[in-house]
Amino acid sequence: MPSSPSRRRLLTTGAGAALGLGALGAASTPASASAAPAAPARGSGAEETRSLDELYRAALAEGGRLVVYAGGDTPTQQDGTKAAFLKRFPDIDLKLIVDYSKYHDVRVDNQLATGTLVPDVVQLQTLQDFDRWKAQGRLLSYRPAGFSKVHEGFKDPQGAWVAIGAIAFSFMYGTAAVGSDAPRTPLDLVDAKWKGRIASSFPHDDDAVLYLYSLYVEHYGWDWVARLAAQDVRFARGSNSPGDAVRAGTHAIGVGGSGAPLSTGPVKFVVPDSAPFMAWGQRAAVLKAAKNTTAAKLYLNWQLSTEVQRNSFNGWSVRTDITPPAGLKPVWEYRNAHLDGFPRFMSDRAGVERLKQTFALYFGEVEGDPTPGFLGLRPGA
Repeated sequence: MPSSPSRRRLLTTGAGAALGLGALGAASTPASASAAPAAPARGSGAEETRSLDELYRAALAEGGRLVVYAGGDTPTQQDGTKAAFLKRFPDIDLKLIVDYSKYHDVRVDNQLATGTLVPDVVQLQTLQDFDRWKAQGRLLSYRPAGFSKVHEGFKDPQGAWVAIGAIAFSFMYGTAAVGSDAPRTPLDLVDAKWKGRIASSFPHDDDAVLYLYSLYVEHYGWDWVARLAAQDVRFARGSNSPGDAVRAGTHAIGVGGSGAPLSTGPVKFVVPDSAPFMAWGQRAAVLKAAKNTTAAKLYLNWQLSTEVQRNSFNGWSVRTDITPPAGLKPVWEYRNAHLDGFPRFMSDRAGVERLKQTFALYFGEVEGDPTPGFLGLRPGA
């Protein structure tokens, strides 16, 4: 499209609630860090103190290469990020490779198991992997500049990972297609007038979309799912697909994708007043076995910089010192975004699988090739 917004509330919502519906500062600082003042900037203690330009020069001295595995839906989805990074740091040889997070994570596991690791940075939607990799000692403890300003739910206390962007999933509609009769809540989507006019990503193909649908079930019941299944919804792979369908004019409404709430364009992304939607912080980390550690640190520092955070596509930042545009609150202030539930939902893999199979009973099996293509074992090598 976006992990770790304030999502550590005890599962009043999230996997436990969804599955119950019937489907279902105390940083660990190494001793060496306290031995010399310069060490914390490069270790797991204090925040990075080098400027972006200093890190850039150090990354070039290291070899000037960087490989990032990024979760997403299309091969070009991170082209804007790549172009902005290379405009600022033109001599870095950056490979930014997009695939579904659920393929990138096992790809990294396989590479680690076979001694063939490719990426230096992973930025993924599969939040549970970062906790697992941290426990396995796979992640470099590191606090980029600005780490202290990141919302508490968006970072690991020991610096094993940090969220670099806040992403929200909801439904959207074409303003011209719906006219004055715009849907305001998910309940409106099961009105017969929208039959054949809704596109959605498969909830049982993308865990964030799955969580969104589980919140709808919690709020409206399984009868809502049955009524939606009777709406001749066009399901497709990739959370980009609902918005693409609405922008193309083939469907009036899209469900299970991201968007910019304040956009005045032809597609309106809905942040409901009280009905559920979902959001998370897209986690990023430097792998301890990375070949290009300094370039990886440069990338995280750049992503967390105020310049980048002020220009997020949806207006939300992971930093507490950046005020959203007028009309938006910080994403962690939306109680109906269920930031706390998503990490716990993601950690319950057995519950997630049961929920996936239940939605397959309503909507049919997932069909279609993966929208990023077939990347194989070691893309970017």
